[in-house]
Amino acid sequence: MTATSGSIRPPRTLDDVKGWFPVLDQVLFDWFLDRQESSGLRGDLLEVGVYMGKSAIFSGRHLREGERYTVCDLFEGDAPDDANRAESVKSYSALTRRVFEENYLAFHDELPRVLHGPSSVVPSEVEPDSCRFVHVDGSHLYEHVEADITAARDALLPGGVVVLDDFRSEHTPGVSIAVWEAVLNRGLRPICLSTQKLYGTWEDPGPVQEELLAMVRARTDCHLSVQEAAGHRIVRLKSNGMKAPSFPPSRHHLAEPEAAPAPAEPRAATPASPVRGRYARRIAKDLLPPVVTRALRNARGTAR
Repeated sequence: MTATSGSIRPPRTLDDVKGWFPVLDQVLFDWFLDRQESSGLRGDLLEVGVYMGKSAIFSGRHLREGERYTVCDLFEGDAPDDANRAESVKSYSALTRRVFEENYLAFHDELPRVLHGPSSVVPSEVEPDSCRFVHVDGSHLYEHVEADITAARDALLPGGVVVLDDFRSEHTPGVSIAVWEAVLNRGLRPICLSTQKLYGTWEDPGPVQEELLAMVRARTDCHLSVQEAAGHRIVRLKSNGMKAPSFPPSRHHLAEPEAAPAPAEPRAATPASPVRGRYARRIAKDLLPPVVTRALRNARGTAR
């Protein structure tokens, strides 16, 4: 749940933040970022399209001193064209910058740098060759995704990784076309595919693939298949009961839950007033036939 107003409980765990960030991708984000850090690679982080902040919160844990984290989203702002505006209204009408920031600050002391606008502002705001990890999860429209991939390529430094979301969802054909076009014609090299994200590089993916394959083959909770297509080694991964990596709870996790209203006390039956009882018997005597009145009187006598 997200803290959009004082009447909604703020998130206590990462799972309380709405969004699409499967366990497999949490494992892969951790693995790629940990690998970069253990190898000494330093660089900034970039996320295009944050929704309520779930993956941004997760990635923010890997930000180190001297690095910068930039996120970009339209939030409630104006879209640059009619198609993008229609997409935002349909899929992201509940998203506001306030929701994202409150969710993020529930887990981190400081916000990332927020670019409040279309992803077309990224090339002018993010220095070339400055990022080690770029996550693109913004528009699903071909023209925007194609431009976002170009921006990611220019922003990545050697050893950097780009993650492209929704590359094969049935409702996002524009993303699929832009991603595979980049693979076939623009030098993008797939490292691996999860259920909904492509992890790639514009360098030789062989060394990182070998390390990834060794990690996956040592696990029992991940299905693996390796295929060849158009000169690319395609490593496909699928969760087999994976558990999410541990993630610290938010600053709200010890807050007292709202108390449920106490159940109403059952009301005791009110005994009939003797006066009302005598009045009722008088009415019955006046209105009922004599034979019925005698039967009722005899029944009361038997009960006593």
